[in-house]
Amino acid sequence: MKSVNTDKNLIEELVSRGVENVYPDKKTLIKELNSKKRLKLYCGFDPSAPSLHIGHAIALNKLSQFQKLGHEVIFLIGSFTGMIGDPTDKKSARVKLSRQEVLENSKTYQKQAASYLKFTGDNPAKVLYNNEWNDKLNFTDLIELSSNFTVQQMIQRDMFQVRLKEEKPIYLHEFLYPLAQAYDSLYMNVDLEVGGNDQMFNMMCGRDLMKAKTGKEKFVLTLKLLADDTGKKMGKSEGNAVFLDNDAKDMYGKIMSWPDDLIIKSFELCTFISLEEIKKMEKSLKDKNTNPRDLKMKLAFEITKTIRGEKEAIEAQESFISTVQKKVLPDDIEELSLEKEKIQLDELLIKSSLSLSKSEARRLVQQGAIKIIDKNNTKIILNPKEQIKLKSGLIIQRGKRKFVKIK
Repeated sequence: MKSVNTDKNLIEELVSRGVENVYPDKKTLIKELNSKKRLKLYCGFDPSAPSLHIGHAIALNKLSQFQKLGHEVIFLIGSFTGMIGDPTDKKSARVKLSRQEVLENSKTYQKQAASYLKFTGDNPAKVLYNNEWNDKLNFTDLIELSSNFTVQQMIQRDMFQVRLKEEKPIYLHEFLYPLAQAYDSLYMNVDLEVGGNDQMFNMMCGRDLMKAKTGKEKFVLTLKLLADDTGKKMGKSEGNAVFLDNDAKDMYGKIMSWPDDLIIKSFELCTFISLEEIKKMEKSLKDKNTNPRDLKMKLAFEITKTIRGEKEAIEAQESFISTVQKKVLPDDIEELSLEKEKIQLDELLIKSSLSLSKSEARRLVQQGAIKIIDKNNTKIILNPKEQIKLKSGLIIQRGKRKFVKIK
């Protein structure tokens, strides 16, 4: 049997750093960790997109802390639950995905997670897919499992209450999502589940089910979310979501666009920097002589280094300094060939892959995020329908880091 590390300071950091809550309580979990028992724990990742993002990295970071202490870590891919779609915080039902879609989305998940977890060596993390047991359940099993929950439990959730008020449909399969996630805990017979604070309901369903069926007390450890002081999470709609498969330059630049109030929280949640050093940085931020940009550059470098490696992080930092701070155009601008003499700006943004849709293009233009660079002249365009006269060498710039040159 593999031994576990019971260092008092490491255990205290494990149950405190980035942690929102521990159920049933932190004291009981610390006692269990001190008992030298090797805990089996997991976090599930639904493949709703082809890449994990920085929010997932927070959970991966916590799993890695348990792994380093010698505990058994399971990296669970939601190949079944991902087809249903987690209704948490959703004002309408998610689009259901096929098995083929979720498996295709998750193809590189293990590779991305390897930035934080070790999948080889003395204590490798296990990769499991929850369709392996959920596919085997029959209707009798489903009735038996669902008898452990009530409609009142499900309907009281905030997003369902909003839908009821707005007379939007709530589908039965959405009620079954927490049950499917709960069954993961029961089937794997885990001691602990890790997840974001927004996953508390689903994880507690697993705790309730295990207690009802086996009498076992599963621990639930919820993590703080990466959100600014207004509660706004870093996400796709804000244009600053960091995906773990982003190239280093894009990753570094997106982190530099985060608000200053995220700096300390991000060091705590997303990096391996010691808490002692983070406290020093937090103190220095209160000094008027400290430029938050310098700490944010350190943050961007640390996260990029962890995910993409030190060499790429150095190159990304150098590129940011030259293209953003010194406003020098990069050498490796992607080129686009078009046969038209003129083109509407929103169409140009889509053809150049600077935007995925006309609605996104319109939003970017109206926000002043699009510039047209003709030799040394730079013009911000505020009309998405404006006709752009095309000529060789013309550069379209989105934000601070994305460029396309007309060939």
